[in-house]
Amino acid sequence: DVQLQASGGGLVQAGGSLRLSCAASGFPFEHYGIGWFRQAPGKEREGVACISPSDGSTYYVDSVKGRFTISSDNAKNTVYLQMISLKPEDTAVYYCAADQVQHRIVVLTPEYWGQGTLVTVSS
Repeated sequence: DVQLQASGGGLVQAGGSLRLSCAASGFPFEHYGIGWFRQAPGKEREGVACISPSDGSTYYVDSVKGRFTISSDNAKNTVYLQMISLKPEDTAVYYCAADQVQHRIVVLTPEYWGQGTLVTVSS
């Protein structure tokens, strides 16, 4: 079974940082694209960042460029999202997702989803 286990959320003050982790299993990690999405209360889900573990290529939406960094540890089948300079508008449930499309999956609706991890940024 495909499993995507997200963790690392929490409460942080504006300007602070968090690192989210997504542990993947049940599919060939390096042959899939892995991405982070988020959904804020009352808002639609949006893609945030994604990575292709096969070549390390990444993609970010404009609102997080320069503040978020996505990376993968292929030996651990884990993708990370390092978030710095957090803003209250980053508050959301963050989900990791995977798809056989390897690149820019944040513009798609990926096939596999993990449970969310809540990030709350206080002002």
